Amino acid sequence: MTDRDYPVQLVQPDGRRVHGARYADVVADVDAQRLRALYEDMVVVRRVDTEATALQRQGQLGIWAPCLGQEAAQVGSAHALAADDYVFTSYREHGVAYCRGVDPAQWPRLWRGVALSCWDPNELALTNPAIVVGAQGLHATGYAIGAHLDGAEIATVAYFGDGATSQGDLAEALGFASSYHAGVVFFCQNNQWAISEPVTLQSPVPLAQRATGYGIPSARVDGNDVLAVLAVTRTAAARAREGSGPSFVEALTCRLGPHTTSDDPTRYRGAADLAPWQARDPIDRVRRLLDREDAWDDTLDTRVRAKADEVAAAFRAGALALADPDPMTLFDHVYTGPHPLLEEERGRYADYLRTLEEVPS
Repeated sequence: MTDRDYPVQLVQPDGRRVHGARYADVVADVDAQRLRALYEDMVVVRRVDTEATALQRQGQLGIWAPCLGQEAAQVGSAHALAADDYVFTSYREHGVAYCRGVDPAQWPRLWRGVALSCWDPNELALTNPAIVVGAQGLHATGYAIGAHLDGAEIATVAYFGDGATSQGDLAEALGFASSYHAGVVFFCQNNQWAISEPVTLQSPVPLAQRATGYGIPSARVDGNDVLAVLAVTRTAAARAREGSGPSFVEALTCRLGPHTTSDDPTRYRGAADLAPWQARDPIDRVRRLLDREDAWDDTLDTRVRAKADEVAAAFRAGALALADPDPMTLFDHVYTGPHPLLEEERGRYADYLRTLEEVPS
């Protein structure tokens, strides 16, 4: 086992700093004010996640993919990025979306099932949720190659879970990125479970080692340590911006909730599986650090809770304000122009809808 295989950690679960830790100098500028900002964003993201799950249970959202327990991995990495860095997400990066400035009222559109997207990707340099597992790795690689040809000094980031590392799309992305020296940060949130399959069934070695075969430098980081994630991602993003090629980051965290609101995680894991991770809660860790360093008080607690409730309320209001679309819009944007097969399907669907209107009440 090499030094690379040991996860980078700057803050222990009890809030104590790790003295002499690797990457500590990368976040030496993070003072108490910035630490409070990281804490606030993590609390807001968890609050929105709870609100969205409740909305789904109330029938107001079609589905939701909770990120409970992964707040540090998402917020820490998002804070490492510049405004013009381009982000390609999967379907669980709610923390990244919030940090990139997504309007809470726009957020529910896709999850409510009334639109194909939530926001304008080019406005926020952030793609909409990608449901196809691993595909965003190729999208990010292609974008990074194009950006380099245009002379743009940016980092392109692909977020994905441990399950995506078993997909061919991601293997192809790693190959292309290495061969073309693309400025991509492959950010893997190893949350231990690819739906019901534990990561130990996917790989007998750390996932970060998969990048080694492609000649891509990698790092493992404690994904529940927001400062460590910030430091490692800053380093990888800087490497991409300066033209030094791709990097692979494996953030070790845990999905404490279900895969989606359609999943019952009790069927494949028990309380004993979660207990060690619950003791490493990423939000509790930052709060303990703030408390140890005399940067915590009741005023901060009250302000952060109020902000979290405000954003969650905006998310709920945005969801409830969305009207159901006209059923015939289902056929919009399938092709760039008219298509005979699509027109035939449109006609059949219109006939079907008319039969529903004829049913007596």
